[in-house]
Amino acid sequence: MEPVRTCVGCRARAPRSALLRVVSIDSILVPDERATMPGRGAWVHKTPACVDTALRRRAFVRALRVSGPLDAQTLENRLNGYGNKVNGSK
Repeated sequence: MEPVRTCVGCRARAPRSALLRVVSIDSILVPDERATMPGRGAWVHKTPACVDTALRRRAFVRALRVSGPLDAQTLENRLNGYGNKVNGSK
């Protein structure tokens, strides 16, 4: 039986494999693809809608227990596909 996590954006429960773990490193939201990075993590669906909702509701700040604003540019680039390009491939 696979573990179940709750998306911080839409608050729906889903299997761990359907969600993306996000951690905060120096106030930057970083996607944790393998879910092995140390520290607290927040789980979110891999959709821009859930990420936008979580950012608007400040859910990442609460879930990760950090103070101040978080930079979500790295996370948004990953969701838009920029993180998947390697060596100039299209």
